[in-house]
Amino acid sequence: MSSFNLSEQTSAQQVERSSFISKVYGWMALALGVTAVTAMVVASSQTLTAIFLGNRIVFYILLFAELGLVMGVTAAINRISAMTATLLFALYAMVNGLTLSAIFLIYTHTSIGTTFLITGGTFGIMSLYGYTTKRDLTSMGNLLVMVLIGMIIASLVNFFLKSTALHWIITYVGVIVFVGLTAWDTQKIKQIGEAGFADADSRQKVAILGALTLYLDFINLFLLLLEIFGKRRD
Repeated sequence: MSSFNLSEQTSAQQVERSSFISKVYGWMALALGVTAVTAMVVASSQTLTAIFLGNRIVFYILLFAELGLVMGVTAAINRISAMTATLLFALYAMVNGLTLSAIFLIYTHTSIGTTFLITGGTFGIMSLYGYTTKRDLTSMGNLLVMVLIGMIIASLVNFFLKSTALHWIITYVGVIVFVGLTAWDTQKIKQIGEAGFADADSRQKVAILGALTLYLDFINLFLLLLEIFGKRRD
């Protein structure tokens, strides 16, 4: 009887874990959709383009709003409700779409679509690796985070230096970093799911945080690959 109960409990845990992972990727996919639709709508309207991209002050406000939303959701995830976390994530995806609309004015639609497919394939492979591998990716992840910090500092320095060589070094290193982070973040999310949750509200909030993490990995990888493969409009 106890063996039957144990088997039943294990099965229930597997279902719950599978449901959690599905939620993470579902929210991530939804956020990507919101970002893509927002970007395309803005890019297709001269009025909206002038408002959000033509005014430098508005554009920088949007950039700071993005940073604030990410930091706010991450820092306050334990203090806010699941509904608030979900709404803030959706708002971030939309604001990100406003700023990313600029890529439709810089690159051809074909190259954007091609790069998106390349990003999706790369992300999918590395996420699958992170989910299935038995290797602990913690040490690799910590190293990649340090490299990422170095990239951010180098990018700030290059903002003033305007070095083409340094720009491309940062770009290619960035691709490697976010490819690796995709695997590491996926493994972390899987481990969190396996640990279980106190209640449905906690599970939803962690799912949103996990979706945000993978969303950022995908978007950053996409932008870096677009820099490499993207064909600029004439």
